[in-house]
Amino acid sequence: MCNVAARSVVVGLGLLLVGIGSGAAVATSPTKQEIRRAIDTTRKGVQVPAHERFTLPNGLTVILMPRKEVPLIAVSAVVRGGALADPAGEPGVASLLAGLLDKGAGKRDAFAFADAVAGVGGSFGAGASTESIAVGGEFMSRDRVLMIELLADALQRPRLDATEFGKLRDRQVELIKAAKDSDPSSLLTEYGRAFLFGDHPFARPVDGSETSLAGLQHADVVAFHKTQFGADRVTLVFAGDLDVAWMRKAVTAAFGNWQRATGSLPTLQAAPRVTGRRVLLVDAPGSVQTYFWIANVGVDRRYAGRPALDLVNTLYGGRFTSILNTELRIKSGLSYGASSGFSRGSVPGEFAIRSFVLTENTGKAIDLVLKTLAALRTDTIAPDMLESARAYVLGQYPLRLETAAHWAATLGDLELYRLPLSYIEGYGPSLEAVDVAATRAVVADAFPEPDNGVIVMIGDAQKIRADAMRLGPVTEMPLTAPVFVPADAAKSK
Repeated sequence: MCNVAARSVVVGLGLLLVGIGSGAAVATSPTKQEIRRAIDTTRKGVQVPAHERFTLPNGLTVILMPRKEVPLIAVSAVVRGGALADPAGEPGVASLLAGLLDKGAGKRDAFAFADAVAGVGGSFGAGASTESIAVGGEFMSRDRVLMIELLADALQRPRLDATEFGKLRDRQVELIKAAKDSDPSSLLTEYGRAFLFGDHPFARPVDGSETSLAGLQHADVVAFHKTQFGADRVTLVFAGDLDVAWMRKAVTAAFGNWQRATGSLPTLQAAPRVTGRRVLLVDAPGSVQTYFWIANVGVDRRYAGRPALDLVNTLYGGRFTSILNTELRIKSGLSYGASSGFSRGSVPGEFAIRSFVLTENTGKAIDLVLKTLAALRTDTIAPDMLESARAYVLGQYPLRLETAAHWAATLGDLELYRLPLSYIEGYGPSLEAVDVAATRAVVADAFPEPDNGVIVMIGDAQKIRADAMRLGPVTEMPLTAPVFVPADAAKSK
């Protein structure tokens, strides 16, 4: 789907915590020695490298982190707002704007902008998410002047060409339609969040729907940039082979006259958790598989039990040997894979379980998932399982913080959610302190009860309707509908 494509652009720039690797490099598994070193590093506490943070008079926040290992500079620009700032009833504006930022800016049209980046072997791109628009890239340190010029143009002076807008909007619509034809699983989150969150802002599809995109005009994107982009909304993070004094001067010159944003941002309130169980059945006639998503409202970025939460979810659905994958794939052979995870924003996002099975196994697989969720809440996690999860998370964590691009993205993320450096530095010691009692506490607090939440099923309704009705009150819609939830579904919440 288009949202996945947008996130892949960001990953290609080296931005962190998206969960998809850049296609430019061949992925290799860490050796046992590397894992042992990583575990030891995390136990001691990963230290955030020395850096300088300052704020310009116009409200722009700048972070400079010198790292001299390689002659590269990574940049991450985070603009607060994202899809939350989309006009009411018009999801997709922020996503389209993000897609246009490198389609011509300043004195360069789309071709000249792309040629300038490619001509020096750099990377540059942008993507929207629920609470922000992220712009990022990597350039050789010798091309730092060009990097700042392109970044300043893209953020402050994008051309937002009407022809490029039309092409991008039409492409977004076609990507959604193509996903419905070939990969409905990529749309599970859009259907799920719309059904779970109802009239809450988190229900809006970041990339829009076929209906909302068809109604968007070029003027909507221009107005969004005019009101929602401004110096006080932005954090710029540069990490790599940089000279702090030079960079401070150059950034101030390039961004110091940028005005503050004139529009307002919505105030987010936490969505209530769903009580009871509701089912959304998305009819895909002739489908030989059912894609399903089981969820409820979870926790936010500042959740105090984060270390224990990460360990429990690793055991439950966060790795290949997880409880979910073991039951659905290894033991029963019902699925090729099952996983779970928390989406955590400035307010709680969802905890979701997802998998897919042959149509005839739909009811059996969902029953098995609900059984594992019930067991998680009643059974005690064995000490050896807890130690296994601890070693896994301790070993993986520092591998996400190795490069300048990792650090640029990470510090931008901390600024977006207003998190302290201890969020990074204290994580390892906090993992070490998690005991069985702590895991039981987060399971009771953060993981949903199997009888509470929503279930989204995309499949042949004629063949799985009985299973859906057995699970709870059913709302039904066709996969061909140009929206992600029936208009009256939120009212039945």
